[in-house]
Amino acid sequence: MSQNTTPKAPKNNPATPASEAAGEHKVSNFLRQIIEKDLEQGTYASRRWAGTPGDAAHHAAGQPDPAKIRTRFPPEPNGYLHVGHAKSICLNFGLARDYGGVCHMRFDDTNPEKEDTEYVNSILDAVQWLGFGWEANGQSHLFQASDYFGFMYRAAEYLVQAGHAYVDEQTAEQMRAARGDFGKPGVDSPYRSRSAEENLARFREMRDGKHEDGSMVLRAKIDMASPNINLRDPAIYRIRRATHHNTGDTWCIYPMYTFAHPIEDALEQITHSICTLEFEDQRPFYDWLMERLTEGGLLAAPNPKQYEFARLNLTYVITSKRKLAQLVYDHKVSGWDDPRMPTIVGLRRRGYTPESIQLFAERIGVTKSDSWIDYSTLEGCLREDLENKAHRGMAVLDPVKLVLTNWAEAFGADDYTEDCTQPALPHSAIAEGQTPPPDRVFKIGKEVWIEREDFEEVPPKGYKRLFPGNVVRLKGGYVIECTGCARDANGTVLEVHAKVIPGTKSGTPGADSVKAKAAITWVSVASGVSAEVRLYDRLFSDPNPDAGGKDFIEALNPNSLKVVTAYVEPSLAAALPDQKFQFERFGYFVADRVDHVAGVKPVFNRVTGLKDSWGK
Repeated sequence: MSQNTTPKAPKNNPATPASEAAGEHKVSNFLRQIIEKDLEQGTYASRRWAGTPGDAAHHAAGQPDPAKIRTRFPPEPNGYLHVGHAKSICLNFGLARDYGGVCHMRFDDTNPEKEDTEYVNSILDAVQWLGFGWEANGQSHLFQASDYFGFMYRAAEYLVQAGHAYVDEQTAEQMRAARGDFGKPGVDSPYRSRSAEENLARFREMRDGKHEDGSMVLRAKIDMASPNINLRDPAIYRIRRATHHNTGDTWCIYPMYTFAHPIEDALEQITHSICTLEFEDQRPFYDWLMERLTEGGLLAAPNPKQYEFARLNLTYVITSKRKLAQLVYDHKVSGWDDPRMPTIVGLRRRGYTPESIQLFAERIGVTKSDSWIDYSTLEGCLREDLENKAHRGMAVLDPVKLVLTNWAEAFGADDYTEDCTQPALPHSAIAEGQTPPPDRVFKIGKEVWIEREDFEEVPPKGYKRLFPGNVVRLKGGYVIECTGCARDANGTVLEVHAKVIPGTKSGTPGADSVKAKAAITWVSVASGVSAEVRLYDRLFSDPNPDAGGKDFIEALNPNSLKVVTAYVEPSLAAALPDQKFQFERFGYFVADRVDHVAGVKPVFNRVTGLKDSWGK
């Protein structure tokens, strides 16, 4: 695949991760083992699917489910997705792909005050960019929880009528105090013993807007003495007058997440509801609610089952939406897509590829125990993906002019130039049978830009680059002999001087007639193009910037961005936005997908170096 294209997700067959394309065997984990056991035992073989989400009667009228399993990715549209969500996307869509299933793209939009269509659009874009789609078997599986509000209300009324829920009019503080703690059982609400008829009437008054926000809630009636505090009559509906981005002002009561989520799974016939470990304590309520609603004939059996895995903890990164928002709103970064941000839009703008993130998600695996993943693992996956894809090019980031003082004598005129060529990809990066990309072509003339660090008038021990009397090769060009330099009044080097050695041009018969111990990168003054290069680094200097109550702002890396004016060879200046390159000797760079204009305003972001510079 060309390095300047972003793969489109096939409608019915999500993209293949880099590791699978390479033929690597997928490593088993506890989730795969659960799924394989369920498939072997036919746990969900009797399920039916009516083509759209619905209750028990709806699916009973459908056909046998063509999907062997159903998973879901259910973000709340209240912010931009980050690298932790990327792991969940790859996990849920990947498992569905690998086991003949379908992964649903579902928006858990039950909180009207924090949600926005801006986030909806960004989430859909992120999932597709990562290489996944939600169309399968000729159907779209893009859903939103708010479309189920009618059924959720019906389910709540059933619980009230069956004696499994009641309206509580205590204040939030009173309910909190009565709930008890791990060493003390809770105390029954004075409203817990109301009749089903009284509770139903009060609940309908809540629905009809006859009570103030926060004045009462609907609670499940389970066990106020349960050792699991989440089962001590959790709230399942609250009054909240807020305009919803999908349902408008239809509702003034909204379901709690812990009530809505299991219902969403059941209506969509999800088999394996995979979430992170912080929801483990909620699983008993998940199962309780499934059992009650299935008993009442509202939901189809077999019910979904919830399984938890350890969330991604990545060093040098924070993933709290609140803290990420603080970075944006306090202008510590340029926006949600700042290339230093761990958001998917930030990673994409930085130059990460979908394949590298899929490879990362697969490589770190899935476990039930929390652990920290070093950021270098993510960078390593990117290097691995770009090594054989990113075209090479030369750039000079800290330029000083090199003047070849005998150029006219050697070639007849000061303004004489000639073409040099170098491969766009090294021979080792070309797969057998693959057509190599065209060579890069660039000019060499009397004046070229070189890196300032490539000249030392008094060289340190072991220095092999330019110093008076030493010969080096201009990579892809001629061997030259350094003769000295010109300085300004402050001693700063203004120009480096050298003589070109004719007959030594790379690729010609006499190229090896003069041996040089070093080859340096350069860009011709005649054909090089000025470019803005943004040298991004890790946003935080502390590997755990917000651990233990630390102020994460104090851990910001003051050197996380340095902007330089560089010179690049013509092939780089002509890059398309989002095209990736390896700047020889410096690492991987990408033409900024927002600010870069090919041939007019070249702007490049450093993605990562050629090796880990943060290792011990």
